[in-house]
Amino acid sequence: MTIVALYGTESGNCEMIAEDIADTIDGDVRAEDMSVFDPADLDPATLYLVICSTHGDGELPAGAQPFWDRLSATRPDLSGLRYAMFGLGDRTYTETYSQGSEHLDRLLTELGAQRVGDYGRHDASGFDDPSEVALAWAESVVEKHAPVFA
Repeated sequence: MTIVALYGTESGNCEMIAEDIADTIDGDVRAEDMSVFDPADLDPATLYLVICSTHGDGELPAGAQPFWDRLSATRPDLSGLRYAMFGLGDRTYTETYSQGSEHLDRLLTELGAQRVGDYGRHDASGFDDPSEVALAWAESVVEKHAPVFA
């Protein structure tokens, strides 16, 4: 099974998390940057672990915007595509906490993709290490959903 940790970042935290996931999870796992990833390359045989931060007032980070723009413009049928979502944000901003990932989640679902596993989140106002939280989430998703791709 192929796994892609697809990240959209503003400050680099999501890139670090995606690379940690790619280095830790066994198998064919790689990190891909949304700023250069072509949505035409989305493959239903691949499990996508989407990691996205939030910027400003709940907007997508600059690194996720190109992917969002291409998906919105081409509106491909993503039926059969499975992904899991992990959002980063700061819970002290109650109105916009983790909204960057939620924008992507809504668009992927609208285009027919299916989210699997728990929606993972990291709260920057807490004391948990973002990579540790994301690794636990990713391992859980892969353990539960890898058989679907076998």
